[in-house]
Amino acid sequence: MNDMKTAKFAIGQVVRHRLFPFRGVIFDVDPEFNNTEEWYQSIPEGARPRKDQPFYHLLAENSETEYIAYVSEQNLLEDVSGEPVRHPQLAELFSDNPEGGYSPRTLARH
Repeated sequence: MNDMKTAKFAIGQVVRHRLFPFRGVIFDVDPEFNNTEEWYQSIPEGARPRKDQPFYHLLAENSETEYIAYVSEQNLLEDVSGEPVRHPQLAELFSDNPEGGYSPRTLARH
């Protein structure tokens, strides 16, 4: 039997990291870890998330810069601040959603 993972967060949703001071908009979801082993091993052993959970690609920002982040579901929380995200690629992928968060401009599949 196949254990399908259900993502807790959605494309366009604004989330924040549970431990570190950054937030972002989800633009893609992997049902489980799908990055390099080198990347995974670079995380301190005591802080490494499980691989068998959804991982999210974020247009991320902190107080100093904007970047792309790859974060496990266990380390994300919904961002309820209502503050807009300032990432420079945001307008390429999303439009504002009047109900909160962001709506994808086109449906992308891979």
